[in-house]
Amino acid sequence: MTNHWDEKFSNKEYLYGKRPNAFIEEMLPKLDAGNVLALAEGEGRNAVFAAKLGHNVTAWDYSKVGLEKMSQLAEEAGVEITKEEVDLTKSTEWPKEAFDIVFNIFGHIGNLKVREELYQQIKQTTKPKGSVLIEMYSKDQLSYQTGGPKKEDMLCTPDEFLTAFKDFKVKHFFYGEKNRQEGAGHNGTSHLIQLWAEKPAE
Repeated sequence: MTNHWDEKFSNKEYLYGKRPNAFIEEMLPKLDAGNVLALAEGEGRNAVFAAKLGHNVTAWDYSKVGLEKMSQLAEEAGVEITKEEVDLTKSTEWPKEAFDIVFNIFGHIGNLKVREELYQQIKQTTKPKGSVLIEMYSKDQLSYQTGGPKKEDMLCTPDEFLTAFKDFKVKHFFYGEKNRQEGAGHNGTSHLIQLWAEKPAE
């Protein structure tokens, strides 16, 4: 079966550009260097940024083409990233309490049930006092047409994050409009949800 993301990443240009996402660019420098897991990381712009800050970065993505372009971008930046081909919609054994920071930037997958299972995996792989950073499009994004899925059930609501991470300390939460200029893929005023949540100490 053809991988939809292999096709999207097949051009020489980077679909979402080479610069990091603005939320990651703002938040990551506030956190101590550690082990980072970048989910649905595509062509690697955020993983490379994290590595340049001194983090030990593992990046997961389902697209072989995306992972190849991630390698090229890491080489350009002079950093190393551990890259793994992982389908987040399928159940896999995640390492327990292995990462200081886990982030998912526009890694829209499945429906709410699939995402709820993903959030539980994210929570258990995060170390105590570790951070989770998420930026996603809200369901309101359908009327903006500046990026993201075209299926409503793949878009997110504030409640799903606040419910999933209710036992974490919410350090930052945002729901509303932001401008995103990220290559051809995300371009213009968008309706976003942002979360920075910290896992309680044991």
